[in-house]
Amino acid sequence: MNEKAMRSQRKWQTIIWVAIIITFTYLASDITNFNIIHGIATLPNAITWIFSNLTITPETLERLPKILEKLAETILMSIAATTTATIFSLFLGLMGSKTTGTSSVLGVFARFIASVARNIPVVAWALILLLSFGQNSMTGYLALFVGSLGFLTRAFIETIDEASHSAVEALRATGSTYFQIVFKAVIPQCLPQMISWILFMIETNIRSATLVGILTGTGIGYSFDLYYKTLNYNAVALVTFVIVISVIIIELMSNRIRKVIL
Repeated sequence: MNEKAMRSQRKWQTIIWVAIIITFTYLASDITNFNIIHGIATLPNAITWIFSNLTITPETLERLPKILEKLAETILMSIAATTTATIFSLFLGLMGSKTTGTSSVLGVFARFIASVARNIPVVAWALILLLSFGQNSMTGYLALFVGSLGFLTRAFIETIDEASHSAVEALRATGSTYFQIVFKAVIPQCLPQMISWILFMIETNIRSATLVGILTGTGIGYSFDLYYKTLNYNAVALVTFVIVISVIIIELMSNRIRKVIL
């Protein structure tokens, strides 16, 4: 295929994709009764309102120590939920993996637990647990724990399945026990990737904890909800800024650690 034909092909592909996007946008706006033109026309007013209301003032900065205290609570809760879920997920991952699984029944059970915990959103878990435990830190912790359990179990199963089987077969041939095979052959191979998944889960939980905190009345989410409902938009801006900065810092630290271990 010559260069002219390739250019023509790319041109038609672009036209087709643009037509598809326009068609789906039109259908979506028609089904939802959303006026795109009106939405675009209100953008200048929305931007003006943001810059005039969501500003950090010197008076708002006086609330910073309390906001940082709530942020620390959120981060610690996220780390605690991820750490606890990691322990249970490791056992479920070993049970569910074809490499280390000892029973098909236990394997199905582990995969079922992972599927249920992972496919129900963390916010939904928070609402479900809210009915039993009420608005407290335990509810937020358990919601993050269940979500982390499902994700990490699935990630650990796939990580173990992708590990090299040669070391496992070699230890089995020498008569090694199950736990010797796991801790001498499987875990050393999978540990860097597992740590990477754990760090990713901590990042995700810190983001999710903000929304969960709004529902459970804990952490930085509670502060955001309180200031928002009292129309204290300057404090809302400060809380939002603190959350964004903390997430960026944690993500940079996590990426750095991943580069070192991988």
